[in-house]
Amino acid sequence: MKLYDSFRAPNPRRVRWFMAEKGVTDIEVINLDLFKAEHRTPDYLAKAGVANVPALELDDGTVITESLAICRYLESLYPEPNLFGRDPKETAVIEMWTRRAEMLVATPLMMAVRHAHPALAALETQIPEVAASNRQAAERALRLFDRQLATHKFIAGDRITMADICAAISLDFARMVRFAVPEGLTNVERWRGEMMARDAAKAGV
Repeated sequence: MKLYDSFRAPNPRRVRWFMAEKGVTDIEVINLDLFKAEHRTPDYLAKAGVANVPALELDDGTVITESLAICRYLESLYPEPNLFGRDPKETAVIEMWTRRAEMLVATPLMMAVRHAHPALAALETQIPEVAASNRQAAERALRLFDRQLATHKFIAGDRITMADICAAISLDFARMVRFAVPEGLTNVERWRGEMMARDAAKAGV
């Protein structure tokens, strides 16, 4: 298998972190330079169908895009440690929090970075108001996560799951625009520190 990656982007890092948690080392990683538009070449578009990374090319030529879909596929091949749920209830809870992490934290912070970081002006028609509103949305959403983390070691329970990986990478990516956890959200700060101290946090950075 081949993983088409980019060290500059947060979504591919989800897959790298996920693989690192599981100790997966037998997948060839091909880094694409987004600033050189290597994700927009005819060859890549013929494979992936979209000008996005990551993409996982299987041995039979099938290509899977979208980071969470790739991680779900890899979970079926490398089931331990489990990161998506062991039974129907746990799987549903992890799915719920992963979707919240993506929609309420990851997407707003990604938009805040894309519309505010000077280097990304080469890739994006930047609108400062979009950056500001999304930054505020993420700050509000983190209050929900702080309440959850007051009674749970990790976002979806007592162990790391895909929800944690999704949220932690987003917060780390947002440092590019000096985003910080709002004052008083001590549970998020505790969790963020523990996540970034994990060996897997260093995967591909």
